[in-house]
Amino acid sequence: MWQITFLPEAKKELFKLDKQIQKIVLAGIRKVSKNPLPQSEGGYGKPLGSNQSTNLTGFFKIKFKDVGIRVIYALAPSQKIMNIVAVLPREDDYCYKVAEKRKKKYGKDVFKKSFENL
Repeated sequence: MWQITFLPEAKKELFKLDKQIQKIVLAGIRKVSKNPLPQSEGGYGKPLGSNQSTNLTGFFKIKFKDVGIRVIYALAPSQKIMNIVAVLPREDDYCYKVAEKRKKKYGKDVFKKSFENL
């Protein structure tokens, strides 16, 4: 199992959710943390890429369709760390745009170090 850490903003987003939704999201994150690598490498990871509005190459997503939440994460593979970048509603591209802003704010750190635990 990989270590799960959260960017400070993502941790706040998680705790703003209803308690029942928090449980669902945390259970999904824990499941994916067993093998967060891309599906092409036998993991649960659904890689993101680049499109006209965002460039999230190297990031992954977890969709929670039933509760309308999307989790964006990045991996620090050498340390087996799964950094949660955003926990936001699945509205349009909102989650992706926020994740891209955080990518710019934290730079390569999201791929190299751990952030906050729960």
